[in-house]
Amino acid sequence: MTHAPLNRRNLLAAAGLALPGLALAQSLAQTPPPQAGPFRFKGWKGQDTDAERGFFEVPEDRRDPKSRKIRLSYVRFASTAAKPGPPIVYLSGGPGGVATRAAAGPRFPIFMALREVADVIVFEQRGTGLSNHIPERPLSNRPLPDFTQAGLTAYFREDFKSAWADWTKAGVAMSGYNTEQNADDIDDLRRHLGAEQVSLWGISYGTHLALTMLKRHGARVSRVALASLEGLDQTVKRPAAVDALLRHVDGLLAADPAVRAAIPDLPALMRRVHAKMEAAPVKMPATLNGAPVELKIGGFAIQLMTGGLIANPQTLVMLPSLYLALDAGRYEVLAPFMGEFANIPGIAGMPEATDLASGISPARLALVRREAKTAVLGEALNFPMPQLLGVVPEADLGEAFRASFRIDHPALLIAGTLDGRTPVSEQDEVAAQFTRKARVTVENAGHNVFEAHPDVQGLLVRFFRGEAVADTRLSLPPPKFQLG
Repeated sequence: MTHAPLNRRNLLAAAGLALPGLALAQSLAQTPPPQAGPFRFKGWKGQDTDAERGFFEVPEDRRDPKSRKIRLSYVRFASTAAKPGPPIVYLSGGPGGVATRAAAGPRFPIFMALREVADVIVFEQRGTGLSNHIPERPLSNRPLPDFTQAGLTAYFREDFKSAWADWTKAGVAMSGYNTEQNADDIDDLRRHLGAEQVSLWGISYGTHLALTMLKRHGARVSRVALASLEGLDQTVKRPAAVDALLRHVDGLLAADPAVRAAIPDLPALMRRVHAKMEAAPVKMPATLNGAPVELKIGGFAIQLMTGGLIANPQTLVMLPSLYLALDAGRYEVLAPFMGEFANIPGIAGMPEATDLASGISPARLALVRREAKTAVLGEALNFPMPQLLGVVPEADLGEAFRASFRIDHPALLIAGTLDGRTPVSEQDEVAAQFTRKARVTVENAGHNVFEAHPDVQGLLVRFFRGEAVADTRLSLPPPKFQLG
């Protein structure tokens, strides 16, 4: 890919979650689903390996005795150890990322290496992959809004409310798509596997889920390795934390005199572009559901785009050239992003419902909204949160869910200093809850830190084997920013 997905939901779309778009009565699975049993798993760069696919059933909402049962899927990579440890369950990010697609990507060698310690379980969370039982919705005939903050917020609130009603009418227990039910699924998976305990390996939203598993079923967890931490009250990130990262990036521009001369102040340039385009959205051609459409791209859409670009250094380096072009009125630079822009109004179900249920505490919401008034990205980073708040009030899991707690399990916590999705300052707050932790910091790595540095794999293997791992600082070369 030459660019990054535009927001939190589209980050997971890039990992393999297709947005709904067909008839409500049809299932997402248009072909017969794979069967349980052994198969060859196709991994990264033509590699493959023996694997086993399994299924188990859970209530869609354990709080509702009338809710239907749904079948959840996983893939097991069998351990090569003589005496395997507790199964290692991989928890993907998003919410809504498809774990099997993550396992088939650049992280594949880590999955293979961890077999030295235990079975590695690639768990497809409810609402994702073969565990998705939310029907597709009809193609929308609603006119697209202006892609401004007001336009997208109003459109998304109305469409999600309608989708929730449609799915409920179709028999889907939408209230069951939350992180508590997801954590209970992991414990049911543990029982299905016949294990006394499991270890957890997760990233981003997967760490949010792991924290919930520790809170609800801590005795059933052996140890955890977590990267790009997201706390239980951090579904919506602080705009000030993202501003701090952008100031750091602005400082990095000084390493290249040509870039520094062209952009004396990157945050100021970004603010100027956002304000200009929000006031006068730019008409751009795109394709939606196979048909040509015209999108009106406002400053809020550019903030969404940037929220994806800052996730990792590979796309972070694009900011100078993109913003210089936009400031000069050369909007054709947005052409590679138009497919992503066109998908912004789409609703998948699980991601939005899960984020809405995790919610945000009143105190944090007040802080976020106060900071967003002057922040470079405003409230765009975690769209459609907090914009969806109040659409389905009963979905919220409440303050007890979001409360921090002490964690005494062995933990390996990994972070990249250039992570723009879960800023390190926010991760530090979560790490303080762990009493038995080792921290690995990768200088100049981003959100996808597991595969960013070759030494991370060995540290994970040692940790899950039970060996002592000390606090470690690894380093990558600083990013080289682009003007052209």
